[in-house]
Parts: sequence; structure tokens; C-alpha cells
Amino acid sequence: MRIGIVGAGRIGGNCATQFARGGHEVKLSGRDPSKLEPLRAEIGEAASVGTPAEAAEFGEVVVLSVPWDGIDDALERAGSLEGKTVIDTTNFYGSKSPPAEGETQAHHNAARMPGARYTKSFNAMNAGVQAEAAFRPEADRAVQWVCGDEEDAKKVVMGLIADAGYVPVDLGGTADAAVFEAPGGPGSVYGEEYRLPDAERVVEAVRAGEAIPPAPSYGG
Repeated sequence: MRIGIVGAGRIGGNCATQFARGGHEVKLSGRDPSKLEPLRAEIGEAASVGTPAEAAEFGEVVVLSVPWDGIDDALERAGSLEGKTVIDTTNFYGSKSPPAEGETQAHHNAARMPGARYTKSFNAMNAGVQAEAAFRPEADRAVQWVCGDEEDAKKVVMGLIADAGYVPVDLGGTADAAVFEAPGGPGSVYGEEYRLPDAERVVEAVRAGEAIPPAPSYGG
């Protein structure tokens, strides 16, 4: 599959690296594409570099991975995402375009991308943990949560998550995303590592409208 990366910083760069390891083609983009040449060289033949518009045109799937206050600019540079499956990795640490009270960040951002097949994922662990966790032995693989309102788009993204060396876990629609969004804290999985059995208990609690279990701790 062809995947465009709009914002190939730490999280976006890790997505590109692991998707390429999983057998996919990636096009990296950012404000200054020339700065992405070292990452392109590190990834190898599966990677190329372009502008955000070129990455969006290239990708069957487009990863949006920029700071929150840069989202509007990134979307303007990328152009129309209509019909594209989008993976939004962003978290609300910024001052522009805050979600309304009671609105999830995912629901807010989905509305900023009309016509896109929106999903949210790869936002709940920092880049260093994500890089270290990819392609572990199956029993120890880390979860990447995903939400979205289009089931077909989520299926595509969950397949990519598995290809990238993680375990995909569906938390539901964009209205259910608060549990894995920043800033974290009690009742949230944000900033925590989960493996599948513990993640399944979180999903059960969310669907039942109950408090999620305490975050797990994995020794070693």
C-alpha cells in the first residue's frame, strides 16, 4: 500500500519506518523536504520525499502527524483529502482550534477533513516507546489504539498497524476517543503501554460505560 506522511517528525517518522518494514511504500513530507533525506536514506528504497501535497496525492492512506497548532497549515499544504483514509496522530497541545467542551479531539479533527475517511491512532505512546515496541515477539507486542466512524477505514488502518509490528485495538467511534487522548491521567490509557489482554479489558469497560481498570505494568 502507498502511504503519505504529512509531518515526518518523531511520530510520523516512526510510522513511516515501521510501515516500510511491514512491506509498504511511504512518501515523507514536511515544511522542508530536504531535511527528510536522512530518514529517507535510513528507510531505504521503500521511501521517497516530497511536499505535503505530493504525499497526500501519493498515499492511499495519509498520516497526519504535526503539532496541533500546525494542523490547519498542514491541511492547507496537503490539499483535499477527500476519499483518502487518514490516520491522525495528533494530540491537543496548543492554542488554536480547541475542541468544544465535551468534544473529543478526534471528533473535532474529523470535521476539519471533510470527505476524508478519518481515523485516529499512534497518538497514545511517545515516539521512543513506539520505536522500541515495534515487532516484538507476538505475546509482548504493544497495542496501538484506533478509533473512527467508518468501519472500512478502521479495518484498513488496523491491518497497517499489524503490519507495522503492533497489535491494533478498536476503541469505537470518534466520540469514544477521549480514553486514549492527551493529557491522560485517571480514566485514560494515554501515555501507558498496553498489551492485548489488558487492552481488551479496557474496551469492555468503555463499551459498558464503566471506569477502565488501572494501567498495567510489565516487568523486564
